[in-house]
Amino acid sequence: MTAAAADTAYVLLDLALMVAVGSCLGAIAVRWGQPAVIGEILAGIALGPTLLGLLPGHLTTRLFPVADRPFLTVLANLGLVMFMFGVGFELDHGHLRQIRSAVAAVSLGSVALPFLLGIAVAPLLYAANRSVHGHPVGRASFMLFLGVAMSITAFPVLARIITGLELQHRRLGTFAMTCAAGADVMAWAALAIVVAVVAGHGQLNAVRLIGEMLAFTLVLAFVVRPLLRKVLTGGLGRRPGSRLPFILIVTGLLLSAWVTTRLGFQPIFGGFAFGAAMPKKALMSAAPEVPLLIEKVAQLLVPIFFITTGLNVDLTGLGGQGLLELLVVLCAACAGKFFGSAGTARLRGFDSRRAAAIGVLMNSRGLTELVVIQVGAELGILTARLYTVMIIMAVVTTAATTPLFRRLYRGRLQREDAGVPPLAGEGARPGETIAPERTAYEDTAYEDTAYEDTAPESAPGRAR
Repeated sequence: MTAAAADTAYVLLDLALMVAVGSCLGAIAVRWGQPAVIGEILAGIALGPTLLGLLPGHLTTRLFPVADRPFLTVLANLGLVMFMFGVGFELDHGHLRQIRSAVAAVSLGSVALPFLLGIAVAPLLYAANRSVHGHPVGRASFMLFLGVAMSITAFPVLARIITGLELQHRRLGTFAMTCAAGADVMAWAALAIVVAVVAGHGQLNAVRLIGEMLAFTLVLAFVVRPLLRKVLTGGLGRRPGSRLPFILIVTGLLLSAWVTTRLGFQPIFGGFAFGAAMPKKALMSAAPEVPLLIEKVAQLLVPIFFITTGLNVDLTGLGGQGLLELLVVLCAACAGKFFGSAGTARLRGFDSRRAAAIGVLMNSRGLTELVVIQVGAELGILTARLYTVMIIMAVVTTAATTPLFRRLYRGRLQREDAGVPPLAGEGARPGETIAPERTAYEDTAYEDTAYEDTAPESAPGRAR
């Protein structure tokens, strides 16, 4: 067997194993009320040195040879590009345009406070993580990256959680999703700036990279988007059975990812930007099957990213220092997100329970956090131990979101928002209905928004 044939055989075996194990654990996670990403990450950790690697025979290195992992990484990156296209495509531009005082304040608070806390705790972690594979890590780059990593909210995961709880058409659900969309945009912009600073190797180069990225974004918005709308609404795009929309969008998506890679950024930025620039109404009218096809490919390939991520996680190598770092990271990440979101919501007129519920929802990180962590690893900012610590933080904060939210948002709060009959024994006789009360939550926080009728519908398969 030739070397190329051996590599192909190993990659095919690895893909089969990843899809099977990831799908099984992902389904178990969903059955337990968790996002599928939790089970898929745990699958990667189980197949890595933490569990499988402890068994005799060096099974992890035999099944996943180091020489073949770059091929898996390419497939994983392709899946991420397509997934990020979906994230950008599902952004509700109407919601972003409607962001006013209450939503803007909560979005900004949910990013600013964890960002500042991340920068504040960075010096505590820097001394033990100042070099990666013998290469020094810049203090400023380390601090900026940690700030961004702490400030992430996973909009797709949040949308899936809210949809699963049937809150997508209630005020709290639409408010939280709109805040998450605004926070997502701010976090990705901040990450792009950090990448520019690290990859630019100097302020002038960083400014140049940011300028080039901004120019590319403007080209997508004011040149590519109108052209796509014209083609999709024209005769060529509406011919029955035409493959033109699919070819056009996939080609544009891959080219966009190529451009951002050539500029010095990760390909995910190109996928996200192209999805956000897509004329949604025109595409859904001309070829509604195209986003679904891209989503199906992403569903197949994205679990490869989770498992390749998990393969690099070694819980056995944490030690006492790693546990201390994990404690610091978890406290900063959770406190920053919760108090940044809940505190701002409380100041904007929400009652304490609803403000706390918003703080818990905004603490969900999911796939978005994993992507950011992977970017940090590729930039040479994260050591193997800190990489593991950040992965654990992403899993813990995502897994804790649903059960904590259920404990906070129940009983009278749900009935006030939905206007359903209360349960017997809770201030009303059986069969009696309590009309929803007007609270500061309704009068203040929603006085300048119109989200009730415009809740974004998230495809269940895509949200991770």
